[in-house]
Amino acid sequence: PVPFDEWWSVIRDHGHPEERGFFVHPVADPAVIAGNGTIGLEILEQLPDVSAVVVPYGGGGLSCGIASAIKAKRDDVRVYAAEVDTAAPLAASIEAGRPVDVDHVRTFVDGIGGKGVLPEMWPLASSLLDASLVVSVGQICDAIRTLVTRAHVVAEGAGAAAVAAALSGRASDRVGGGKVVAVVSGGNLDAAALATILEGGTP
Repeated sequence: PVPFDEWWSVIRDHGHPEERGFFVHPVADPAVIAGNGTIGLEILEQLPDVSAVVVPYGGGGLSCGIASAIKAKRDDVRVYAAEVDTAAPLAASIEAGRPVDVDHVRTFVDGIGGKGVLPEMWPLASSLLDASLVVSVGQICDAIRTLVTRAHVVAEGAGAAAVAAALSGRASDRVGGGKVVAVVSGGNLDAAALATILEGGTP
């Protein structure tokens, strides 16, 4: 693991001084975004009558990739970003109409929640994503518990953010009660943190 500030500088500056020639941007690389789009195609294939899709928003590569594929096939399907309220740069940027920086509060939800929207991702995010649904750390803990107890799926904080947003009912309300898909994007959750969450606490 690396400190958050170092990780953010790598994402912002498109590389690390020690990795010249070996860096593939995990968010803004066109091939990575296109690859993420296959998730959107699979959703449409498996649930043709989907009304909305909620995707965790970290840097935008996953959500914009999924949205680009879905919108190309079905422009009536809404695609929402899910952010945590301890760092929700997309929601702030949408409100401001331009990329803005936000305060970042460190929590166990470390797969999303950057200091800002990457300028190169703003054109895609602002045109493809219909809104950002911001949830609390507590709601994410509730979603993790729900996933474990009902679906036997262990999700990390970022992965459960979309489920938390879907469970809030805001996506369903926006599409008149239609079918909502929540993308669970990762399971990299520390065992001790998971134990705390399952006992009703917050790591």
